[in-house]
Amino acid sequence: MAYEFRLLETGFHRAAFNMGLDEALLRSVAEGRSLPTLRFYGWAPPAVSIGYFQGLHEEVDAAACKTAGIDVVRRITGGGAVFHHHEVTYSIVLPLSHPLARPNILDSYRLLLGGIIEGLSILGIEAEFAPINDIIAGGKKISGNAQTRKLGCLLQHGTIILDVDVDRMFTVLKVPQEKTRGKLIEDIKSRVTSIKHCLPQSESMSFETLYATTIQSLKKGFAKALNLALVSSVPTEAELQLAEQLAQEKFSSQTWITLR
Repeated sequence: MAYEFRLLETGFHRAAFNMGLDEALLRSVAEGRSLPTLRFYGWAPPAVSIGYFQGLHEEVDAAACKTAGIDVVRRITGGGAVFHHHEVTYSIVLPLSHPLARPNILDSYRLLLGGIIEGLSILGIEAEFAPINDIIAGGKKISGNAQTRKLGCLLQHGTIILDVDVDRMFTVLKVPQEKTRGKLIEDIKSRVTSIKHCLPQSESMSFETLYATTIQSLKKGFAKALNLALVSSVPTEAELQLAEQLAQEKFSSQTWITLR
């Protein structure tokens, strides 16, 4: 019997709202007010998110972000700094008591990322799990992911890279030693790929078309790999209100952003 999940496609929002809504969904599922939830979304304007344990000033050129109109936000999940632009982002929230919530972190990533791997396969891209929390295609990273466990629930979110501009990325992410910038950029270019790179036929697609096409494949992939019955829905009014509150009071707060 398939596991019933709520499916949300919430479009493009500012970084603080995106993170606020992910946390609002976590609280809603934790309180039993919502089904386990799979959400797809994007970022407008582009943004940099840093992991919960990272230092802002060590990772991000905040002045360059402000000049370029790029949002900066701290996640409640761990992991590294991420430049969010041409990508599909997903989040999945489920109680730790759910059969899909494996207690072992590695097993959990392997299982849940099976949905993305299957979705990429439907698109025509052969990909595989790269422990502990990445997916690679052709030996290069195409998806990075992070997870937290709070309030008796699991929240995992991550990116599927549609197109990548490494040079622009490093106008806002800091390099430990400036003299190594060129070498680091070349190294990242050799280790990161995108759906556009893997699917030559996608070169002629607009970003909007590629985004929508990728989400359609990912929905099928998650449903097949995890045996989900996806119920299309929208966030509740309470979830949206809490997301806005969290966006303003927490994720836009300099206290939170500069926490470390």
